[in-house]
Amino acid sequence: MIKKHIPNLLTSGNLFCGCIAIVEAFNGNLHISAYLVGLAAIFDFLDGFAARLLKVQSPMGKELDSLADMVSFGLLPGIIVYHLLLNLGDVLPNQYFAYVAFLIPIFSALRLANFNIDTRQSDSFIGVPTPAVTLLIASFPLICLEASSQACLLINNIYFLTGITVLMSYLLVAELPLFALKFKDFTFQNNKIRYIFIGVSVLLLVILHYVALPIIIFLYILISIISNLMNSKKVVK
Repeated sequence: MIKKHIPNLLTSGNLFCGCIAIVEAFNGNLHISAYLVGLAAIFDFLDGFAARLLKVQSPMGKELDSLADMVSFGLLPGIIVYHLLLNLGDVLPNQYFAYVAFLIPIFSALRLANFNIDTRQSDSFIGVPTPAVTLLIASFPLICLEASSQACLLINNIYFLTGITVLMSYLLVAELPLFALKFKDFTFQNNKIRYIFIGVSVLLLVILHYVALPIIIFLYILISIISNLMNSKKVVK
């Protein structure tokens, strides 16, 4: 059946975007890499959505998705941070300091490997998903293209880039429950948190453009934490 190959085709689109984005990053075109990250994220969302919609989920599809994600949302963000650090020039203690960026691919690999064997993550996530981390990092070159010089100065700061790298690497594998944008149905009652998050995210993107992306990622984490605390109180009662 043709339909069983549709999710894998979409996953391959994710992988292809990641490969081209890596090439563009090494050519110094970080903004093009960032655009391709967005396209890869769309493919990544659609492959799972298509698999559930068509009822053609498979172990192979799950493994292929993780392999594609390791390229697009594991290796690629590390390369982007690596180039951002190298661009700081004399500010770096030495050129090897930029290798700290590859903490992200290492922890991404740990997260993706664990995701495939962790039965708790079928309807939600434990730790920040790799696409979320990558969208955050990919927003930096785009923010520097259109935002204020103060925002760009912050991004091109060795302490900021190092801090974000270490923080996001930790959050990839942290025991932090987060909601997933997976819809079993489209009723508001069963997807309240998802609809609210999507609505606020769209509003922020309209108002702030690329600057909204880091805010949206941290908002995602914050909403998940608040939701978990509220659910815990209900259980206690």
